[in-house]
Amino acid sequence: MNTRGFTLIELLVVIAIIGILAAVAVTSYIGVQRSATRSEAYTNLDTLRLLEEDFFADNNCYEPGSPCPAGPTTYANTAAIQAFLARFQPGVGTNYTYQIIVQNGVGLPNPVPVPYAGTTAALVPATTPCFRATATGIAGTRVAGDVFAIDCNNNRNF
Repeated sequence: MNTRGFTLIELLVVIAIIGILAAVAVTSYIGVQRSATRSEAYTNLDTLRLLEEDFFADNNCYEPGSPCPAGPTTYANTAAIQAFLARFQPGVGTNYTYQIIVQNGVGLPNPVPVPYAGTTAALVPATTPCFRATATGIAGTRVAGDVFAIDCNNNRNF
């Protein structure tokens, strides 16, 4: 009887244990990535709300223009938002997982439905100053389908 080495059964048991540990680790890693990405979206929306309130305090309007533009205006990319909110810096690089949109002249319903689909009618007339900022998960990422929103009254769905 040869007592040097491992039997095939012992090797298969070790491989099975390593496979189980790897499956648990990968699942946990994906969850942590999704949570971190959502936290980034929450932080960006909170920052946008503060910057919009600061802009309103200086200009008595949530967007550039004198007099304040009537009706909803949509800023659908980071460059357009940064054109009047220069301190909004969502991160380095261009590989974002959320599309940030700021709409002026609209608000959110209260309470905000979860999940927010972005199709709910505004709370306020278009002539009342308010804004709504949404972060929508980009298709093909782990957060595709996520939609988070905040408005001038600090109504939010996150």
